[in-house]
Amino acid sequence: MRLPTSYLPGHARSATRFVILGMTGTFVQTLFFMGAMWCMNQPEKNSFLYFVAFGIGFVMEMIPNYFLSAWYTFSSKPSWKNAGGFMIARAINLVIQFGLLPILVYLLPTWNDGNIGFVVILIAGVINYLILLLFFKKKKES
Repeated sequence: MRLPTSYLPGHARSATRFVILGMTGTFVQTLFFMGAMWCMNQPEKNSFLYFVAFGIGFVMEMIPNYFLSAWYTFSSKPSWKNAGGFMIARAINLVIQFGLLPILVYLLPTWNDGNIGFVVILIAGVINYLILLLFFKKKKES
């Protein structure tokens, strides 16, 4: 049985699969973020615990995301090379997310935590996909 995305051309297939996996990952990350916020008794925005909660969501989503990215998004086997590339991309992604989070908290003080986290994850996700393409790109056969 072929997946519906199997009928798309190469880059459209991986981009579509990245979006599907990204939406799932965003949901998981947001759930862990909000769960950590609840466990920490709703810390104030821009507090250390607010960022800790966001980081917990990031880490809890990252591990299964690597394997699903390799197999589903890029149709590759997990390897040390693409795992390293994935970790580099995720580190850049984390820097972007932690950089955007306080900016959006400042610019959008009336938005709730889930919406701010979602927007941050969405923006960083697009950048992350472009970086991951470099590490999961298949070599052309000669």
